[in-house]
Amino acid sequence: MKRIFLTYCMMTLAFLVKAQDIQFSQFYAAPIYLNPAFAGSSEMTRFGVNYRNQWPGLDHSLNAYSAYIDHYFFNLNSGLGLILNGMNETMAGLRTSEVGIAYSYRVQLGFNSFLRFGGQASFFSRDANLSQFVFGSQIDQTSGAIGDFSGELLGKDSRHRYMDYHFGMLFNNEYGWIGISAHHVTQPNISFVDDQISKWPMKLSAHGGLKFDLSNGMVNNFMNNTQNRRELVLAFNYKHQDPFNQLDVGAQMNIQPLVFGIWYRGLPTMGNGMPNSESLIGLLGIALGNGLDIGYSYDFTLSNLGQANTGGAHEVSMRLSFLTGDQKQAGRKGSILPCFKY
Repeated sequence: MKRIFLTYCMMTLAFLVKAQDIQFSQFYAAPIYLNPAFAGSSEMTRFGVNYRNQWPGLDHSLNAYSAYIDHYFFNLNSGLGLILNGMNETMAGLRTSEVGIAYSYRVQLGFNSFLRFGGQASFFSRDANLSQFVFGSQIDQTSGAIGDFSGELLGKDSRHRYMDYHFGMLFNNEYGWIGISAHHVTQPNISFVDDQISKWPMKLSAHGGLKFDLSNGMVNNFMNNTQNRRELVLAFNYKHQDPFNQLDVGAQMNIQPLVFGIWYRGLPTMGNGMPNSESLIGLLGIALGNGLDIGYSYDFTLSNLGQANTGGAHEVSMRLSFLTGDQKQAGRKGSILPCFKY
């Protein structure tokens, strides 16, 4: 009964309150979704997919996915990317889909310092099967039975289409990076009800990190033409989307070809403030020499929702990077972001 109650509460909130963006624990494995200035940042051709299953322990869960492809044009100092995002809230039958085109331009500030400006235009589709939604007026307070008619004059299916725009900036040198992004800058109306206004609040993000080379010059492996990299990377991602604030902070150890990572998601407060600890995240990845990277992460719930109730969250990412176009640019390292892999 408790699990059913939690499911109804969370899905009702997801449908009625201000919309919030999907989130990925491996947000650097979904770079264009994090910041459009990341388009072309690998200075290669790159294809990636992400999938997240959140709270599988509930009767109905949240599923999110992202897929993208981007390419860097050396002669134009520009990156171009295509991204597809989606989220499915199974209980309310609420589906959100996005198709976007991102562009970034790179400016060289110093010998190994670069600034990227990015923008993205997206087409959104939100669909809801309202016949599956349960309102409080349908629940009998005595028996808990759910009636057929809620009294709400809503159709069985609703659909809403709109355009949306995102912008970002990103600075990097060979030791680290820092970026800012703004999503939903026009705060589009996403209401399913005619003559009603429900704006999608702007999401602001600040993210960055530092890379420490632990390989002491690295050791060449002549058998497979790879280098035994050993790196420690520290990074953060802070997000604000009215009325919520969230901070992800963590570390990854790259011991080629393996990647180990740990994240903390929350915003601890001092004094009389209420703590906001959401989850502890563990990650395991493998970076193959052919440009294929695969990552898996698991979110262990720390909030009052409880690990036993939610079942945490599973997330998988896959990325393939390869060089096309000007082969003379192969092996460039100075301008490529020293970023997290996942």
